[in-house]
Amino acid sequence: MTLPLSPERLRTACDPAAIAADDSRDIPEDPDALAKIQPRAHAALGMALAIKSREYNVYLAGDPHLGRTYFTRSFLDPAAARAGTPPDLVYVHNFEDPDRPRIISLPAGQGKRLKSALARAVAEIKDDIPAHFEREAYQAKRQTLMRGFNTGRDEMYADMEARAKDEGFSLALDDQGALTLYPLLEGKVVSDEEFEHLEPDLKKELKGRGDRLLEEMGEYLRRLSREEKGLRDQEKRLDRETASEVLDARLAPLTEEFGANEALAAYFTAMRDDILDNLDSLAAQAGRDGLPPTSSGHGGHGAHGAHGALPGPEGALADDIFYRYEINLFVDNSQTRGAPVIVEDHPTYFNLMGCIERESELGALYTDFTLIKAGSLHRACGGFLILKVDDLVQNPAAWEGLLRALRSGQARVEDPSEGAEHARTRTIEPEPVQLDVKVVLVGLDETYELLLYSDERFQKLFKLKAHLQDTMRRTPENTAILVSLVCRVIRDAGLLPFGRKALAALVDHASLLAEDQARLTLKIPLLRELMIEAEALARMAGATCVERENLVRAIAARDFRADLFEEEYLAEYDREMLKVATSGMAVGRANGLSVRMIGDHAFGLPHQIACTVGVGHGGIMDLEREAELGGPIHTKGMMILKSYLLARFAQDKPLVLTGSLCFEQSYAEVEGDSASGAELAALLSALAERPIRLCHAFTGAVSQSGAILAVGGVNEKIEGFFAVCRRRGLTGEQGVLLPADNVDNLMLAEEVVEAVAQGRFHIFPVRRIEEAMEILTGIPAGRRGADGSFPSGSLYGLVDERLTRLARLARRPFRAADEWPGPAGFRETGG
Repeated sequence: MTLPLSPERLRTACDPAAIAADDSRDIPEDPDALAKIQPRAHAALGMALAIKSREYNVYLAGDPHLGRTYFTRSFLDPAAARAGTPPDLVYVHNFEDPDRPRIISLPAGQGKRLKSALARAVAEIKDDIPAHFEREAYQAKRQTLMRGFNTGRDEMYADMEARAKDEGFSLALDDQGALTLYPLLEGKVVSDEEFEHLEPDLKKELKGRGDRLLEEMGEYLRRLSREEKGLRDQEKRLDRETASEVLDARLAPLTEEFGANEALAAYFTAMRDDILDNLDSLAAQAGRDGLPPTSSGHGGHGAHGAHGALPGPEGALADDIFYRYEINLFVDNSQTRGAPVIVEDHPTYFNLMGCIERESELGALYTDFTLIKAGSLHRACGGFLILKVDDLVQNPAAWEGLLRALRSGQARVEDPSEGAEHARTRTIEPEPVQLDVKVVLVGLDETYELLLYSDERFQKLFKLKAHLQDTMRRTPENTAILVSLVCRVIRDAGLLPFGRKALAALVDHASLLAEDQARLTLKIPLLRELMIEAEALARMAGATCVERENLVRAIAARDFRADLFEEEYLAEYDREMLKVATSGMAVGRANGLSVRMIGDHAFGLPHQIACTVGVGHGGIMDLEREAELGGPIHTKGMMILKSYLLARFAQDKPLVLTGSLCFEQSYAEVEGDSASGAELAALLSALAERPIRLCHAFTGAVSQSGAILAVGGVNEKIEGFFAVCRRRGLTGEQGVLLPADNVDNLMLAEEVVEAVAQGRFHIFPVRRIEEAMEILTGIPAGRRGADGSFPSGSLYGLVDERLTRLARLARRPFRAADEWPGPAGFRETGG
């Protein structure tokens, strides 16, 4: 005989005396708590730290509400704090190839200092070089060069005039340097009109002498051009010498502070040479600032166009050349202590991989190295990057970029390609960053398997799986760990202290969330939510400490906020719009239990399961499946039910019958096999023609051998049937049958436990369908004897007899209606 469970078996309770202190303030924090409750994930992350290879990244697998990101940071933050701080990264102009900016690595903090120091030096250079060109010493040297050139030029012009006069010509030079020879006759210059009236022979003679003289004058002009070129070279040397003094003075502090870096030393040298090669821009800038240009035309200053404009990148003006000497502080680790731990919660391509921005000027877009922006992958270099895979897979370009970077070991900043036909604007190709980062993907187990089997790159690059478990065994040691974790939550969230009884109640609630008396949930965020709500209620009441009553009120308030649909369903049971009997008896009917989930609120509801049986060859019909409302698991349960009938009653005869099973007043899809036990009970009742007690509800799956198997949601199911019975009035006969294997899952509400203690409600654990049928019908099920028959009057004996009759009737030929005797001997006659 199956006995109902005692109240002590319906839920487990933590003894407040087992809590080590009076309240949460006196409970010390266990620094190894997370490692103890998640040993697999802890070991995987430890292995990731020990292996430097870029292929050993981590996939942290676990369900939501396990504090996955918090766990990862709790492990990585201390390790990162002990590690060295990675260097700053700066992009600089590439003077050899401007479209390929160079990246330079500097010790942490030096990037910001370099940027500000170089900006000051360039600003001073822009002011000092034009000022030096205006100094008297520079002007005196320049005038000396000009006087020497002018003296030589005047002497050369005098020689040319004397030579022309000797040949009988007058020499004229215009402002553009054009040379003209006029013949002299009798000491007078012959005009062009007069020349045309001269004798032909004289004209021919004069033209011949003039041509020879012009050839001779050409040599003079070529010598003059060489003298002018020499003057320009001397001026440029003077300019470079003057500017070099400024550059040496202004760049010396930079070289002294940062010159130990070979890449920077080479950059300073190239920068110095570039400034000297572009002194015209400084002179043009000086002209725009109101200072006179430093050359009149031979020196070349300001000679590249109106207003000093130079053909620079993207059509920039002359002064825009100074963008070359800026520093793009790409990654700044000046405030970082140890290795960075970056959590990217919006992993778009640009947020993750960086981008090259563009600016608009006069309707045209242009870019340069100063517009290169770092992504979280670059900022995490030398440390760790945490990504939620559900967010990442929503951005395919970001996922592809991440895999490419991990595979190549280089993080490039580039525009994502949209295909071969994608039209690209002019852009730059920054030098890639050498990647040194551990990536931790956080996601579900299902996503891990999907990536594992669908993308071979994932398996090669994420070789470590850190698996988070949902629960842990409820032992005194683990209970103490859980209490230390909730006390850490209290301190981190700044909550009021929790009393001993409140902490014990949290331990019990952890078992409720785990749906297991012998286990504790590790979904600490769910406990945290309840703690915050309970603390709010305590503060509203003016308390200084959170007690157990506050937790009870918080749970009740949470249920009240979410149970509107549950109350509406229960009201339908009250009005008997939903037909479920909680008293009386009926043949072929049983109360099954189901769980509804609306939002985040789960509640149980009873359903009437009905079965009809008659003569025929149709077998047992599953109406839910026929109506396409039954899922595959429910259909499997029905097939197992038929297999049980075959094993029990088809050993000496065929099973020949027609019947149907359905959930009455069910208009939604039915899935799962937890009602197969109740369905079998209704079928056996219909076959035996013996009623079932409707004061009982039954949940449990059945096997082919008749064993009752564990199901989910037993707490909600029991509490749902209890709620209907309580609203109609508890008679002391009502109760629920559940699989014996589910007893450890019971964490029932205290009102249910109290009703059981008072004998007003009962919970029966059953292991086989025979036990359940004896409770439901009050008739022994019976076992097949040595002769192959069941005991007379037993439930299975009645079922066997009925199946025998149905098989016999199915074999008898059908008679005409006028030969049918009718019920109770009544004969039907013609009208």
